[in-house]
Amino acid sequence: MSAAGPQYAPPDPTLPAGWVALIDTSTGYKYYWNQKSNTTQYERPKDAVGPRPEPNGHANGGTKRRYDDENGHGGGAKRARVGASSADDVEAFKREHEIVVLGSNVPAPFLTFEETGFPSSFTNEFTRAGFTQPSPIQAQSWPVALEGRDIIAVAKTGSGKTLGFLLPGFLHIQAQRKDPRRGPTMLVLAPTRELATQIQEQAVKFGRASGLSSTCVYGGASKGPQLRDIERGVDIVIATPGRLNDFLEMRKVSLNQVSVLVLDEADRMLDMGFEPQIRKIVAQIPNSRQTLFFTATWPKEVRRIAADLLSNPVQVNIGNMDQLAANKAITQIVEIVTSYDKGQRLVSILRELTSSSKTLVFCGTKRMCDQLTRQIDRQFNAAAIHGDKSQQERDYVLNQFRSGRLNVLVATDVAARGLDVKDIEVVVNYDFPQGVEDYVHRIGRTGRAGATGTAYTFFTQQDGKHARELVKVLEGADQKVPPELKDMAGSGRFGPGGSGRWRNPDGGGFGGGSRGYGGSSYGGGGSSYGGGGGGYGGSSRDRSPRRSRSPRRSYY
Repeated sequence: MSAAGPQYAPPDPTLPAGWVALIDTSTGYKYYWNQKSNTTQYERPKDAVGPRPEPNGHANGGTKRRYDDENGHGGGAKRARVGASSADDVEAFKREHEIVVLGSNVPAPFLTFEETGFPSSFTNEFTRAGFTQPSPIQAQSWPVALEGRDIIAVAKTGSGKTLGFLLPGFLHIQAQRKDPRRGPTMLVLAPTRELATQIQEQAVKFGRASGLSSTCVYGGASKGPQLRDIERGVDIVIATPGRLNDFLEMRKVSLNQVSVLVLDEADRMLDMGFEPQIRKIVAQIPNSRQTLFFTATWPKEVRRIAADLLSNPVQVNIGNMDQLAANKAITQIVEIVTSYDKGQRLVSILRELTSSSKTLVFCGTKRMCDQLTRQIDRQFNAAAIHGDKSQQERDYVLNQFRSGRLNVLVATDVAARGLDVKDIEVVVNYDFPQGVEDYVHRIGRTGRAGATGTAYTFFTQQDGKHARELVKVLEGADQKVPPELKDMAGSGRFGPGGSGRWRNPDGGGFGGGSRGYGGSSYGGGGSSYGGGGGGYGGSSRDRSPRRSRSPRRSYY
């Protein structure tokens, strides 16, 4: 066999008769071949017995090597597809899901789980979860990742990106079989502890049957248990940048064996100021790694760091990259309000819902989260989650919300990404976020996994600078746009001290009451909720003695 093709792995006496282990030298993956039946598979033969192979006991000596051809991708043997779909089916799938791929010699997407050749331990979990086929980002990223190539994957939150990088990583780890006591083989970086723990849940769920070990490393929790996991040895470390850097400075973890690096929600990490910490971490990882870069948006800051960290990547785009798009399964209702209207309008929305409906309410500050929760808790069984809450408090509240024992969750943007609760029916933007990208991520907490949802957004004159972009998002998702919002987008006259229609010298509402669009209306006769400074979310002071910590520390 050629040096760049498959090679025999060291003899393994635990394999059943007729089976031998091979190494795909372009990816480092181990697979198995039955010489009698000419059967090839990536799952270890089920009737094999005996201990796990010794660490580094394979042809590549524990180090992933890349054999690049003139096009910059792995030139060795590739995985044989099982029942590959026709070219016409592939093209129709890519058109339907707006899949655009940039790169040379990019393999076709997997349209079925059978095509992947994944072990039954993986596919059985998909079946139990009710999934019938890969999501678009999984379908296209899996075959690329399995070739050992770097990936830039741009897709909205809730699109199945977590398993898009975990499963190829698992197969890589199984092929490498490095000694986990010397450090992890796979490192996943995430912006928030909520997202990190969510990834960890999936890693445990899908990795358990393969005997893979993982740990989750994040701030806001005791370092002791996390350090003990690392010292015992784990194949995968899932971490927020801040806590991982703490451990690196303490010299408690080595990244010398990492050969798969994942950056999940990379745009969010940059928004939160983690770029210097990310670069410090990457500097301690071998250059021979495979890097999987997953992001929901593709601004110039994200493009710059991707260009620095990846080598000849394949870029997979799901949806229109030139326009920020919201999930069309979500009914978006934007209501032009004053700050005094918000509290009573929220109460009105919550009263219209059934007792079992789950509602996620986003506020701009931690103080407002606590204040609003105190005001509505008695009527609607609400709780708050934000960066000043301890990890124990946050875990408890999230578990209560997931189980349905808690109906209303009030949160800062700490929950805009990484909060995976599939049956949230309503999202309320009590305060408009700092940008329309965050708006899209917030409302994306509903309408997940093929379900529908409703998102209410309270929009004030102070939010007017976002009007133009918000109109584009609404129109792109075929949603009704309030005439007042169109006027704000067109006039550019908004905010305190502005002029024209949207200026209100006495601080009151916009010409009377607030109105809802997209199928709901309230406040007949032009009256406004909350009156002269009363009502929820108005000018009442927060007497809580808690002081906010810095924004960066709030998220991990």
